[in-house]
Amino acid sequence: MGKKGSGYGLQRGDFRYNDETVARLINAVMLDGKKEVATKVVYDAFDIIAGKVEGGDALEVFRKAMSNVAPLVEVRSKRVGGATYQIPMEVQSARRTALAFRWIKQFAARRGGRSMAEKLAAELLDASNEQGASVKKRDEVHRMAEANKAFAHFRF
Repeated sequence: MGKKGSGYGLQRGDFRYNDETVARLINAVMLDGKKEVATKVVYDAFDIIAGKVEGGDALEVFRKAMSNVAPLVEVRSKRVGGATYQIPMEVQSARRTALAFRWIKQFAARRGGRSMAEKLAAELLDASNEQGASVKKRDEVHRMAEANKAFAHFRF
């Protein structure tokens, strides 16, 4: 067995779309182990998206939103000689998707007083159109990395 362990178990796809990333979104939305509630929220959000988008392909909108929100670079702190530097680092693919899920869920929950399904649908639609708070967060992370490019030689 390898030094890093056996790796992660296989994530099965969800019921409706048989897609692993949708299943992971359901798990990200889930609170207190209530998976049926999270599944209903995500599927209702996808139904709302399908009604608003011509062609009705909510899965394609979701994939586009994920690619628009996922960051390519981020800054990490490293202490060098008593000073702490923000060092730009490339983001690994698993962390990219995890951050995208986290930001989409976080900024959807902050939206005004509708149901979570409507808020999630609105955030996914905005993210697929390069708008919304989650895309602004990604741009902010990219700007931080760009501003600290001078410290890239400290990479660990």
